[in-house]
Amino acid sequence: MPDASAGAGANAAGTDGTSRPRVRRAVAALAGAVALAAAVGGCGIRTTTVPVDAGPAPSRVPCTLSGKETAAQTQPQMPVRVYLVCASALEAVDRTVPISEGRTGNAVRIAQALLGELLEDPSETEREAGFATLVRGPLTVSPPRDGDPAGTLRLSRQPEDLPPAALAQVVCTLAESEVATGGGTVVLAGPGEYPPRGYRCTDSVKQRPDTALPTAGPAPSPAAS
Repeated sequence: MPDASAGAGANAAGTDGTSRPRVRRAVAALAGAVALAAAVGGCGIRTTTVPVDAGPAPSRVPCTLSGKETAAQTQPQMPVRVYLVCASALEAVDRTVPISEGRTGNAVRIAQALLGELLEDPSETEREAGFATLVRGPLTVSPPRDGDPAGTLRLSRQPEDLPPAALAQVVCTLAESEVATGGGTVVLAGPGEYPPRGYRCTDSVKQRPDTALPTAGPAPSPAAS
């Protein structure tokens, strides 16, 4: 008969011979994982199993034009500057108008030409740069009435009835043109009987065009001065 004790010894030896390499491999893998965790922790990096969504990068519009647009012109042009809305603020944009519309010395025609530019939709280049206009028609300019202060421009709509940002566009555009009176003030009135008022374009107006514009109060008539 086979020796039972010898068989048992053989089985024990076989089992020990095959299990020790596995144990060594497991110990080596565990040691490697511990070393990796220590290295990550030493670099100040916190590991996480939760995916982090930082969201899209914030979008910014340049509010600048890379160059002047050129287009075929059938009439001699003169340069003008208008204020458009970009990133919730007013920014100046250079354009041109026919000399016949922006004739020097004629305040009403100059003002109407500037309003016409504000009423125009921005060009493709201007839109790509983030520019927009909030001035909507109809909106025209008339000469002053008898008794109005010199330099008064009568709009076809009461200035206070325009959206604040649209009025800011109008005021800042006109205040930096030939139609402005002393001190960069533009005197505006509407079609009704309200007295003309002087409006100023300040840095705060350009930064926050949606707020109320500063005024110079009711403009005195020539007879009262």
